[in-house]
This record gives sequence, structure tokens and C-alpha cells, in this order.
Amino acid sequence: MALIEARGLVKTYAQGDAAMRALDDVSIDVNPGELMLLVGPSGSGKTTLLSIIGCILSPSSGSLRVLGEEVTRLRARDLPAIRRERIGFVFQAFNLFPTLTTLQNVALALDLKGVAGRQARDRAAALLDDVGLGGKLESYPADLSGGQKQRVAIARALAGDPPIILADEPTAALDSQSGRAVMILLQRLARERGRAIAIVTHDNRMLGYADRTVRMEDGRIVSDVTERKTDTTTGAAA
Repeated sequence: MALIEARGLVKTYAQGDAAMRALDDVSIDVNPGELMLLVGPSGSGKTTLLSIIGCILSPSSGSLRVLGEEVTRLRARDLPAIRRERIGFVFQAFNLFPTLTTLQNVALALDLKGVAGRQARDRAAALLDDVGLGGKLESYPADLSGGQKQRVAIARALAGDPPIILADEPTAALDSQSGRAVMILLQRLARERGRAIAIVTHDNRMLGYADRTVRMEDGRIVSDVTERKTDTTTGAAA
């Protein structure tokens, strides 16, 4: 079963002569175990779509189901719980707290999800170890490389074990080596742990890591291609 099911999504900004349709009848599923890229030119609707399926924006019309629940009918005050319990977010700018250590940054996310104290610290340490930063628990963001900061952000997104991870340009600020490491990590989370991962990107270096590439133009999906799964660490077909 798809973890995200969107049907006929429309998003219109303003009204009358000034109306601008950012999404125009978009239907898409995001499946468990799949790393999906959303690509296309600036203004094509990629980030708007990601924001709607992440329950940050509401569509003007259409249907959105997250883990089988129709969320477009929910009240605005109910949406934060959907985001907190079911979705992890990763952003280009990392959004780490500069005065907190890596351990504290991740533990804070767990605290917001109802896990506190020693349990939060132990879980945060395990998440950081999972992303290869077990030796950086007491480091501050200023002491980390861009790729390490993004891995902290991914560990934070995994707090609460969400089945869905949404990422907006997660490699745009990274060099090739760091970007590759981040994409391999996200690919592993999809394939080995069954998470549904959707990524907005302009970074053509990342296309080879996708199980599926969806291209948007002018608020519409113009192509949706499922790729042959390949282990990017070995080059072998999966």
C-alpha cells in the first residue's frame, strides 16, 4: 500500500486575474521502500507538492491520504500531529541549533515527540551512530562539515521512526563526495528499512540514486519513470 496517495491536487495562490495555479491536477503515490526524486525547472511546483504531501500546506482542492488517512478533511490544529508522528523532514539549510551538540540536536527532536531524558539521549546516540556520526556526539554544528551536518539532520528526521521522509534539496550545498554519502544513506533507509522517501532536487548528480524520477513542469507531472534498482556502492543490480 502506498504511504502517500495524492489525487487531483490543485494549489492556487491569489484569486481573480492575479490567480496563479502552482499545482494543476496532480496525482501521485509514494511507496514504502522507494526513493523518489521530484525534478523540474524552478517554479514547476515541486516544492509546493512536497509541502502539501508533508501536511505543511493545504491544497485548494483534491485528496491526500497519509498512511490511509484522508488528511485534507482534518482541521489545521490536527496536522502537526500527522507531521510529528508520520513524517521526517530534511532541508537544504540543515536547520541545526548552533548552541546544541549533535546529540542534543537529535535528542531535542525526540523530546518533541514525547521521548525524554536518558531514553532520548540513548536513542539520539543510536541514530547518530546509524548515520556514521557515533564519534561526533559532543561536536557542535560549527565543528562539522556540510555533509556531516546533513547527516545530523537526517538522524533528527528519523527521530520517532517515521515511515515517510521528505527532503528539499538535501545535497544542494554539498560537494560531490558529501552529496554521494547523503544519497547512499537515504537510499539505504528506503531499501533496507522500507521508508518512503521523496526528494526535491535540481542536482543532476543525484539522478542515479533514484528508484523513481518524477518530472514536473508548470504545476503538472509530465513524466514518471521507475528506474532499475542498482546498488550504488557496487554498481550491481539490486
